[in-house]
This record gives sequence, structure tokens and C-alpha cells, in this order.
Amino acid sequence: MKISRRRALATSALSFASASLARRISAAELGSGMKGRINHSVCKWCYPKVALEDLCKAAKDIGLQSIELLGPKDWPVLAQYGLNCAMTSNPTIDGLGGIEKAFNRVEHHDKLIQAYEEWIPLAAKAGLKNVICFSGNRGAMDDETGLKNCAIAIKRLMSVCERNRITLAMELLNSRVNHKDYMCDTSRWGVALCEAVGSEQFKLLYDIYHMQIMEGDVIATIRRHHAHFAHYHTGGVPGRHEIDETQELFYPAIMQAIVATGFKGHVAQEFVPARPDVLNSLKQGVRICDV
Repeated sequence: MKISRRRALATSALSFASASLARRISAAELGSGMKGRINHSVCKWCYPKVALEDLCKAAKDIGLQSIELLGPKDWPVLAQYGLNCAMTSNPTIDGLGGIEKAFNRVEHHDKLIQAYEEWIPLAAKAGLKNVICFSGNRGAMDDETGLKNCAIAIKRLMSVCERNRITLAMELLNSRVNHKDYMCDTSRWGVALCEAVGSEQFKLLYDIYHMQIMEGDVIATIRRHHAHFAHYHTGGVPGRHEIDETQELFYPAIMQAIVATGFKGHVAQEFVPARPDVLNSLKQGVRICDV
């Protein structure tokens, strides 16, 4: 079969990129350890078949500082292994507080405020710094009204956040593939909410996977709006699997952009491994991001 020049060049480029990436990973593994410019974390939910203690042991070996999206019952386990929970999970009350039903509806506010006012001091007592939150789904509500409603509720929480030195971080999620109808689905809307709240204790969780799906332009967005980003999540696009050469983003360049902003928070691996050796996939992801 005759192969076109364009196809041959594309195949050659892909082979070179794969080999180059493999060499970089091998070099990192053979080195003395992590470079120290990225604080590494991982989301526990991506490893449902790995017991928390086993993940803690692997995390220490790999070079992570945190396992996240966990609640109070799990924080002591992390502490036993010298690990942090860089972003806690969210409190829920009567089915409220998750992705679909949260701060963009006034009728949810009182119960959510009660739940977060109990949760935030617990996180602070455990020495933690960031608590996740969500906007909720649109449900035919316009974005301007939803932003106004979110701002009203979040402002009510800023005093407890400030007293406890906790940052409340709303996650940016895509509404095209994974979370249909979710309101906080663009960096533009999220940044506008940060500006409306007007406190350093409220920021965004910039999920690279979700925002690549919604708007792309990841590095330019990080450079432009990094002051509003408290935390980052990774994930391969498409499919939310490994962040290696099997997907469309080049994570070393993204991490370099994050480092250049002076970011001192955490970057968490939040991809769902497609390969059987899930912990090796995690190790690879961390090495790719350790620029």
C-alpha cells in the first residue's frame, strides 16, 4: 500500500513525540526525585479498587503530597502517612451541595450555608486549606441570575472562610460531555463570579480536562486568569484517561505555564486509568507533570 508523504510525516512525528516523552519520563524516574516546582496530588475517586491505605503507600513512593476529594473520616488516614488533602470533598445536606443542586438557587442557600459552616472549621482544624463547591445545574435559569445567586450565598461564607484561612473553590466542569446543564462551565463565568464575591478566600478549581472540552486555549487562560485559580486538575482529552501521548494536550507545556505564574498550590491527577496497572499510570502522569 502506498503511503502519502503527509501520512508518513504524521506517523514519523507521532513516533518521535512518543519516544521523546518516554525518554523524559525515564530520565525523571532515574533522577534523584521530584523537581519540587509542582505540588502533586491525586483524586481518590479515580481508583475505586485501590484501598485508601494502599493508595497512600503508593502516593508516598511516587512522590505525591496529597490525596484529595476526601471527607473528615479519611483525613486522619492521610495524616498517618504524612499526606495532605489538598482539596476536600463537599458537604451535602438533604441531597444538596453536589454538582447538580448547589449555590445557584436561593432556596438551597440556608441549608448549604449550615453544612459549609460546620465543614470549614473541621477542615481548618485538620490543617487543610481548600474546600470544593459547585454552582449547580442551570435548569432553565439564565447565567446572570445564577451568578448573582451564587455570589449572594458565597459572600455569606466568606467570614467563616477568612477566620479559618480556608479557600472555597468552585470547580469548572464541562456541560458538553460529562455534566450536562452545569452552570459554572466556562472560565469567563467563573472569573466573573470571583470578581462579584471579591474575596481572596473564594477562587476556582481550574480543571484542565473540562476546560479543554468547553473552550480550549488552556495556556492563555492560565496566564490571563491564574490569580483566580486555587487548584488544578488533569485529565486526558478525549476520554479522561492517561495524560500521555494518547491524548491531545501536551501537559509538560501546561505545567510550565502554571509554574511561570508563581503558583504554589497543588496539581491533582484526575484521569481514570484505561490501562490495567493503574498505579503505574498514576506514576507516569505525575512524572509528565513534574516539570
